[in-house]
Order: sequence, then C-alpha cells, then structure tokens
Amino acid sequence: MKITPTILNDLYIIEPAVFADNRGFFYESFSTKKLEEAGLKYNFIQDNHSKSSYGVLRGLHYQNAPYAQAKLVRVVQGSVLDVVVDLRKESSTYLQHFSLELSAENKLQLLIPRGFAHGFVVLSETCEFLYKCDNFYDKASEGGIAYNDASLNIDWKIPAKDIILSAKDEQNPTVNNAVFKF
Repeated sequence: MKITPTILNDLYIIEPAVFADNRGFFYESFSTKKLEEAGLKYNFIQDNHSKSSYGVLRGLHYQNAPYAQAKLVRVVQGSVLDVVVDLRKESSTYLQHFSLELSAENKLQLLIPRGFAHGFVVLSETCEFLYKCDNFYDKASEGGIAYNDASLNIDWKIPAKDIILSAKDEQNPTVNNAVFKF
C-alpha cells in the first residue's frame, strides 16, 4: 500500500498493491496497521455505500465537532471526481481544494481528515462509492457549501447543465456564509 501526501495538509492518496492475473484481482483495501506505520491513526467505525448515476453531485458536506468525521473513500464501480476543501482555519491550506478521479479501474482512495468539506460528482454512467467514517452521522452537526461557490473555483469536469443535486444540496450556502467550526 502506497500512501502519498497531497498539496493539502493531512490529506493522503492511498494506492493499494493490486495482484492481478487471469482470474481477476486481489488487493487489501484497508489496513489499520499500514496506516499506523505511516503515522496515521484512525478508528473507523462506520461504512457507507452509495450508488448514483452520471451527473449526480453529492456535496460539499461536512460535520462540525464533536461529530466531525474523517473519511476513507473509494469507488468500486464506475468513476467520480472527488473533491475536498480544507475548512480548518488554522491550516496553511485553509479554503484550498483538491480533486482526484477515483475509479474502479485505478482503485485509488482518498484519506480525508476531520475539518474538510467533501463531495463528488459521478463521471461514469453509474457509480458505487464506499466510505469509512471515524464518527457517526449527526444531523444537527451537518453542514454544506455550494458546489459552485465562485470563491472556490472548483472545476467539476462535467457541464453545469448535467449536474444533478439533492434538494438539500441546492440550498447549500457559499463558504463565506457557511457555519463550520474546526
């Protein structure tokens, strides 16, 4: 398993060692031991699984303390553009974003620490997206940021006319109007 830091503080790309042959493939998708050997200690307590079609954009979501969540995200069918925004006011990468294509083919994962907003848009016809969380969901602690906030200038890699949002995500405020405590 290869663990690579990104341009944002404490955000890592996880690349598993894939063993493939004529029967298919095998890889270790998660190892507490390997993360700890890299100095990363997380206690993931919940797994989530979503299925979406092309153009569905989920995000940008976060949870405030004490229910903030770190996540380990990956795709098992299809592909997404995964996007995170650093919301930690004391971070040198505050309000910067990072994006990465995650797919069933590349098997890359993103390890997202607490204090980040997270979202993804589906690039393939359909997609199944898995993520581990180190804290439980708490509705009263949830927050969101508008995916198209001009101050963030995120390129979602698909035409705006193709983006499909939930009613809740349509109401997300700009980052300047969002309430987050990290």
